[in-house]
Amino acid sequence: MKLAFIGGTGPEGLGLAVRFAAAGEEVIIGSRSAERAQEAAAKIVALVPTARVSGAENPDAARQGEVVFITVPFEGQRDILLALREAIGAKLVVDTVVPLAFEKGRARALSVAEGSATQQAQALLPQALVTGAFHNLSAQKLMRVDEDLGSDVIVVGDDPEARRRVMALAGRLKGVRGIDGGPLVNARYVEELTALILNINRTYKVQAGIKLTGI
Repeated sequence: MKLAFIGGTGPEGLGLAVRFAAAGEEVIIGSRSAERAQEAAAKIVALVPTARVSGAENPDAARQGEVVFITVPFEGQRDILLALREAIGAKLVVDTVVPLAFEKGRARALSVAEGSATQQAQALLPQALVTGAFHNLSAQKLMRVDEDLGSDVIVVGDDPEARRRVMALAGRLKGVRGIDGGPLVNARYVEELTALILNINRTYKVQAGIKLTGI
């Protein structure tokens, strides 16, 4: 299927796009600038010569994608999603956005009026099937295409079938297992966990992820 990455020129979006391209999915990089999107697509081809990838402005990418990944900074999410509401329509959306602030190098989770970035996305895209996932993967590790990620991806969303589809997508990435995290109300816990992981990474000079036991 075609996966569109809105804000796909940033570290997380580009990393996820690289991994899905390596897994054989068709990838569309979205950006405010078509030129920047095409440059990002060229970076993916350099890492994955067999990649099926193209670059386009965000509205075109959203229209072309069967699944739309939101990989923009939290401060830009509201305006970008309002602009893309019609292009996205009732599609499956995967929101990877984490509301963070950094103080003296330490990450801190931000409070969101709707409860979480993912819940904000659902409020802004009322027709779409919004899920939250891929919050806790290291952008640096994602770019190392041959590396086993060795991580779980917790997927939240109010539609069970949408969660299952995103869990299956997560399982396409090397060393990743999709975990059903339940409804959107749980998104804040997954998003806030990212701040903890970033601070642990800073302390230990690593790129850690999460792995749940007993499942």
